[in-house]
Amino acid sequence: MKLLFVCVGNSCRSQMAEGLARSMGHEASSAGTHPGPEIAPHAATLLESRGISTEGMVPKNVDGFKAEDFDMVISMGCGVHCPSMRIDDDWELEDPHGGLYERYETTAAEIERRLKLIEVHSSSD
Repeated sequence: MKLLFVCVGNSCRSQMAEGLARSMGHEASSAGTHPGPEIAPHAATLLESRGISTEGMVPKNVDGFKAEDFDMVISMGCGVHCPSMRIDDDWELEDPHGGLYERYETTAAEIERRLKLIEVHSSSD
């Protein structure tokens, strides 16, 4: 599946989702409505600890993407900041930005759980 993960800063949740989805064989991208200056250090550490390269991963603006180019557009929980594009699912994940590494681990585990549900659902179609 071709997935786009969107959030506000595109530095934590959506970056982890992009990396985890790619590691599971999906074509994935991520973007934010107000992208931060860089991927959060804990997010990069978490991905790299799982053997997922973060080379070239930088926050990107959602304006550079079109929803119709993706099978599914997933909001990580951007609330009132959601972009003016089709959102197929809002995962409403708590933002770990600025928190302890353990919060990133919890968020990554929930992202993986939801990605597995997408795989199960898409394989039964």
